[in-house]
Amino acid sequence: MRLTILGSGTLLPDPLHQSPAHFLEFGDVRLLLDCGSGALHRMARERLWWRGLSHLLVTHFHTDHVGDLAPILFALEHGVRPQREEPLVLLGPRGLREHLEALGRAHGGYVTDPGFPVDVIELAGGDQYADAGGRFILRTHGTPHTDVSLAVRVETPSGAVGYTGDTGPSAALGAFLTGVNVLIAECSLADPVALDTHLSPRSLAELARAAAPELLLVTHFYPPLRPHQLPELIRRAGYEGTLFVANDGTAVEVEDGRARLIEG
Repeated sequence: MRLTILGSGTLLPDPLHQSPAHFLEFGDVRLLLDCGSGALHRMARERLWWRGLSHLLVTHFHTDHVGDLAPILFALEHGVRPQREEPLVLLGPRGLREHLEALGRAHGGYVTDPGFPVDVIELAGGDQYADAGGRFILRTHGTPHTDVSLAVRVETPSGAVGYTGDTGPSAALGAFLTGVNVLIAECSLADPVALDTHLSPRSLAELARAAAPELLLVTHFYPPLRPHQLPELIRRAGYEGTLFVANDGTAVEVEDGRARLIEG
């Protein structure tokens, strides 16, 4: 299994850290976790087979996590020859169908009818999606960010990847993510924090201690936090595991239950 971080940042412009998007590929599965602005072009830049995207999951409906949903559907309809026939499995929180319908009214009929089957599956915290081919299981957990926001863990024969999405501090979330090989985690805010809907170095360290991933990938940081500061801040807050602050293009391979950073 190979994980490529397409977008390691936020909605704020940053040449090295675009909006959240994370591409997982194993066997013939190509799963995109969130699709913030720039995800479509970044897939092409990284030479990932976007035309063969099989699954797309959105964790919540904030613009930085769903901004490229309509463009991806447009590209899969008009940029694939011969015309795509394989279904796309589109997963997300409650309200996903309503969100698609609103995008269709704004952008055109290709969103809801792109010329190939789209299986829309709405998930709540505590649900799971089992791939029909038995290739992976995706489990969900609600997060303290929006009323419907989700964290996910993707379990495959090679290993498991966890993704916090956007979240505030949550002891239950740490337990949910326990034992993943790779944890993609947000760290939006500096300490001390005035919001309980995002993580900071201190609360991320607490979550990571509970989850104990083999590799922690830190993403989604706002000013005044700077990438070079984060490892020391997180370690000072009490996390001693292996961590890396991701850039766009960071890639990790997971094989036989072991994670290996291959591009930074």
